[in-house]
Amino acid sequence: MSASVTIKEIQSAEDAARKAVSSSMISPRFYTTDHDYMNKINIEPVRAEWDMMMKEYEGDNNQDHFQRDEKFAQEVQDLLPKLTPELRKEFLDFLVTSLTSEFSGCILYNEIRNKITNPDIKQLMTFMARDESRHAGFINSSLKDFGLGVNLGDLKRDKPYTYFKPKYILYATYLSEKIGYARYITIYRQLERNPDKRFHPIFRWFERWCNDEFRHGESFALILRANPSLLKGLNLLWIRFFLLAVYSTMYVRDHTRPALKMAMGLDPTQYDYEVFRVTSEISKQVFPISLDSDSPKFRKEMNHLYQVAELYYKAKEQGGLIGGIQKAWYATLGALTFVRMYLIPVNHHNLPAEIRIVPVW
Repeated sequence: MSASVTIKEIQSAEDAARKAVSSSMISPRFYTTDHDYMNKINIEPVRAEWDMMMKEYEGDNNQDHFQRDEKFAQEVQDLLPKLTPELRKEFLDFLVTSLTSEFSGCILYNEIRNKITNPDIKQLMTFMARDESRHAGFINSSLKDFGLGVNLGDLKRDKPYTYFKPKYILYATYLSEKIGYARYITIYRQLERNPDKRFHPIFRWFERWCNDEFRHGESFALILRANPSLLKGLNLLWIRFFLLAVYSTMYVRDHTRPALKMAMGLDPTQYDYEVFRVTSEISKQVFPISLDSDSPKFRKEMNHLYQVAELYYKAKEQGGLIGGIQKAWYATLGALTFVRMYLIPVNHHNLPAEIRIVPVW
């Protein structure tokens, strides 16, 4: 499998900074929200589970994890010269995108923490910002191995911010943290079975890293379950939208950048649907619906969305009047494909009495 979309090679720190600042349909964004709403969130219905989780955060079992040892440095020196040009290009794209995503969370959580007085949410945002800051700094260290470190202060200042309603923040953050766990743990297990496929030492950190992501998602699960109005009625339409948006963004990104997964011995399509399966199982703790990702129609439309996205990016690269017209046409086709997928019947299930779950995948 090979992608026809050209990923612009990151050759300098300036290129990395431009990549991090840029905005596209599948690139991570920086968000801001309504702090008055966040200040009023009530978690009393889940107080016992909440207090237990805060103790876990205070225990900080990863405080010594995100540190590079001598073995890491030696692996970098041994492995970097062996990267093929295509894999190097996609890996750098992955690092910059991951850095931007982690730093996006850090900025959002810090902003909420600084602008609210609600002690429960303020405490949570402090812990989550701490974790995301570590993740972003750790990724940036790997970029510096290539001479491509990103100035995070400049990124915070220069990247555009998107306003999201608080309930959208709750849905999207819960899903991004849980699908982040599913992605990282699937990669970790694959490379644990096939260490010869581990082309960079950063992947050895993924197990405890993704457990941070899992715990972040658990926090938002408690918030959502403590406010059940967010999980019924017309809000189910928004849940359905965010599920599909997160899955389709991942599918398009992975299929336009296949060399990374293939170097790990993973087929991008099989990998994505395994991640969807795990994420759907996890999200049953909160959402009374899940997407039927096993449906032949769903898979056909998802693949069509990727094909349309390839044509869209080709038109964007072409530029000019013809490229602009084609880009608008393919954007319309992509939107129509998304709508068709949105209308595919979903699975329904009851919410479990026990909210929290254990990361056993």
